[in-house]
Amino acid sequence: MTPPTAAQIADAQARVPLAFRVPLMVRLRRYTLWSGFVMLFAWCLYDFDVSPLRLWTGLDRLGTVMGFMFPPYVWTTWAEFSEILEGLGETLAIAFLGTLLGALFAFPLSFLGARNIVRQTVLRLTVRRGYDLIRAFETLILALIFIRAFGLGPLPGILAIAVSEIGTFAKLFSEAIENTSDKPIEGVKASGGSRLQQIRYGIGPQVNPVFLSILLYNFESNVRSGTILGIVGAGGIGFLLSDRISAYKWGEAWSIIFLIIAMVYVIDWLSGLIRARLIGKTELSK
Repeated sequence: MTPPTAAQIADAQARVPLAFRVPLMVRLRRYTLWSGFVMLFAWCLYDFDVSPLRLWTGLDRLGTVMGFMFPPYVWTTWAEFSEILEGLGETLAIAFLGTLLGALFAFPLSFLGARNIVRQTVLRLTVRRGYDLIRAFETLILALIFIRAFGLGPLPGILAIAVSEIGTFAKLFSEAIENTSDKPIEGVKASGGSRLQQIRYGIGPQVNPVFLSILLYNFESNVRSGTILGIVGAGGIGFLLSDRISAYKWGEAWSIIFLIIAMVYVIDWLSGLIRARLIGKTELSK
């Protein structure tokens, strides 16, 4: 098919001009939306007092604080460094236990919220709204509530992460269950398997790699969250970091931040190895 010539295109534009331009109402709608977005953005900058002078002053102060990064502070005694290592280990423990407890409670709840498992719409939607209710509370808010209830220490941090992860894990797990194929389930059913066996052998192998990936990723995220929770009194390295910042020991604070970054990198690397090994084996066994 030969392409149209310039004369043919010009003739078509003369006969049906509206076919070659955006309709007026569409253009007006676009201009209105973009104008509203620009005005909202400008109003936010004005209302929050975001000015070039304030940004320049803040960057100057930030540069002064960043200057304390070098040379990094080096702990010279084991007593000082052991306290930092204990804080790092406590943060890892908080994140691990919170993630594990959240997953244990979310696992059965996720099946109640999956459409292909629970056919009763009222029950399924009620459970799903429960997910949303739990996820509506930020982990930091939960930590402050649990600190008031249980006092300072790692326990409020563990409970805050666990409760927050129940809603997140249950939602993600239920969506993974809903996206499974029915063919393995039908195969187990045809061989005389019970409903529980259909879930175990038909759905389980399909969702286990997804569950593992979600768990590992959220554990990495919870390590960072555990640091923030420590700042408000939930134990861990965040408590030590907040103490050093309050005492204006910026050199030591930056060294702690460097250790936190290194810990997150190591966890990310290890979780990648675990995903590659376990998920790979699962895929090969299918």
